[in-house]
Amino acid sequence: MMDKLMIIEDSLENVDGGFAFLGRLPYYRGLGLSMVEDIQVTIDGEKIAREDVRFTVRGKTYTLDEMETVYDDRWNFGEKAKITALKAGGLAPGQHKLEMAVRNRVSYLPFVPTTKCVKDVALAA
Repeated sequence: MMDKLMIIEDSLENVDGGFAFLGRLPYYRGLGLSMVEDIQVTIDGEKIAREDVRFTVRGKTYTLDEMETVYDDRWNFGEKAKITALKAGGLAPGQHKLEMAVRNRVSYLPFVPTTKCVKDVALAA
């Protein structure tokens, strides 16, 4: 149900060193950043390497490896985080297929869920 709300419409943009978009946590409660185990980004079938993904919330930016030990910050329910993918040259204007998958650790679940969202998004010229 929440997977459809992960990628924020009309948020795709080119940034210095790549592209970025806004995303929401696919979980009905907020989570500490150390509980977000992975954020996978794929654009037009090309998977972005884990080390090339950045996560920004409330003005603080982290690599995914840094997030593993962040115990004093969280991604709140409904909060829009900026997900940046380092990709030389960014993206060409027009339509793109954007995929975002979030794997998080929840203490009372006996498994580690991964939730995925796929959307066709446009990058303005």
